[in-house]
Amino acid sequence: MSAEPHIVISLTEAVVSPAPRTAADLTEQRGTRQVSFTPKYGSDAVQVDVHYLWCGAAHAPTIIVQGGISADRDVCTGRERSSGWWQELVGRGAALDLDHYRVLSIDWLVPADLGGADSVSSEDQAAALAALVDELGIGRVHAFVGSSYGAMTGLAFAANHPDKLRSLVLLAGAHRPHPLSTAQRSIQRSIVRLGVESGRTDEALALARQLAMTTYRGSEEFSRRFAAGPELRDGRFHFPVEDYLEHAGRRFVERFEAERFLALSESIDLHDVAPERVAAPTTLVGFPSDRLVPLADLCELQRRLAGTATLEVVESPYGHDAFLKETVQLAPVLRHALNDCRGDH
Repeated sequence: MSAEPHIVISLTEAVVSPAPRTAADLTEQRGTRQVSFTPKYGSDAVQVDVHYLWCGAAHAPTIIVQGGISADRDVCTGRERSSGWWQELVGRGAALDLDHYRVLSIDWLVPADLGGADSVSSEDQAAALAALVDELGIGRVHAFVGSSYGAMTGLAFAANHPDKLRSLVLLAGAHRPHPLSTAQRSIQRSIVRLGVESGRTDEALALARQLAMTTYRGSEEFSRRFAAGPELRDGRFHFPVEDYLEHAGRRFVERFEAERFLALSESIDLHDVAPERVAAPTTLVGFPSDRLVPLADLCELQRRLAGTATLEVVESPYGHDAFLKETVQLAPVLRHALNDCRGDH
């Protein structure tokens, strides 16, 4: 039986943290381990190289942290990294405090990693993480903190490997994709496929990313940033938002391959986990301006989860990307969620 829904908009409780460890206790592993599992869209077990980062306080409980499809294992700064995609929330003294926890993150798998499988699923990503947890001798993780596609993978992890985690913290991700979001991603994939077929892959990937940016961000932000009128340039009118989108497209092409984008975008739309299979205590975080993952979907997920579930609603103009942008608001939410499951590890 699912727990009575409980929606929380703000947090005021004090969070008690464990005693800090010394800098000498901090460790970091950044490497590759080979694990074995059977992909969802395959018939045989495969050997898979998983590229991972595991860093933080020595002998501390481990938290898995996974982001969107463009995120990698480098979630925080480190010995050879001057930046990380969630560095404001993962680090010494941050909400996910490396003085108190170890953080484990992987690079997303694609079909080529799975011995030529046709597609990769969120269940495959979860299987790789579960096998890695065993390979590293972790046993059971303190929490799985997932954002966007990472939240989908977190649900798959909890449903298929319930003995390997204590709790879930899921930001901007649900048990299934919204059909309108699938429609938008399908158009992006069609653009990229057309570009590949016509020999204009980079242009198509950049254009798909531009379209994606209009779904990641909120209407309020666009209205505030790009309200100025157009200017005549190179024989046509250019609107302020175009420069922003073109820049985003160019940056994406510099660091992402078309095949990888197609596989991971499709994986989002293949995702489907029955919430009733998830018994772990769960904190959901949603944003009213998020058009990719509507709050209504998170409310449904909360109602259907088998374990206790809390929904935190965070106001933001940044839409789906609020999980990247609203680090100040999210910090107490994450601290509170992790504090709630601080018991035995």
